[in-house]
Amino acid sequence: MTTTTDPITPRTTLSDLAATRAGASRVFYRHGLDFCCHGRVSLADACVAKAIALDDLVRELEAEQPAHADFRRWDEQPIPQLVEHVLERFHAAHRAELPRLHEMAAKVERVHAEKSSCPRGLAAHLQHIAEELEAHMQKEEQVLFPLILSGRGRMASVPIQVMEEEHVDHGRNLDRLRELAHGFAPPADACGTWRALYLGLAEFDEEVRQHIHLENNVLFPRALRT
Repeated sequence: MTTTTDPITPRTTLSDLAATRAGASRVFYRHGLDFCCHGRVSLADACVAKAIALDDLVRELEAEQPAHADFRRWDEQPIPQLVEHVLERFHAAHRAELPRLHEMAAKVERVHAEKSSCPRGLAAHLQHIAEELEAHMQKEEQVLFPLILSGRGRMASVPIQVMEEEHVDHGRNLDRLRELAHGFAPPADACGTWRALYLGLAEFDEEVRQHIHLENNVLFPRALRT
């Protein structure tokens, strides 16, 4: 099934909108609205917290939807397909992308160390993220996902709680990543590598938040009902 045509109401949560409406997560990302770790907040409350006009945000959500005709409702797909999607779309992609980003960050710090705009500490933080993510993904692949796929999702409440707590830590790591990379905005005199690095970091940040959202707000609640 494609994206929902249900009307957007002030009481609808960010997580529900991100799961059912095409382009919603991208709109939330642009406005810094946390739809992954803290997505169970209403649209109205989120707008108040960020001083965003509710009507303007609703119009933006509605305008974004036609641009995402290939949007897939993962809340309606079989759980095995959803798990496979998480593994291929996120786990494999994170493992492939992080070494490239770390290499570029190390180069930028080395070559531009004398500049005040140099993102000092970025490579080390990316290494920390890579280690934390790898440990987290292995727990899912070796313990949680096999439990869910065997039809024992109702027994997974404890490992799911652990994963959700670690997701909060990942969110903090992403916030720190954005700080170190100056909001992913390269300085005017940035070289090609520096610009490519910040572009890649912005994409990685968004991808991890999408990953967390899909697990926290779609996969885990469904697994606990099986």
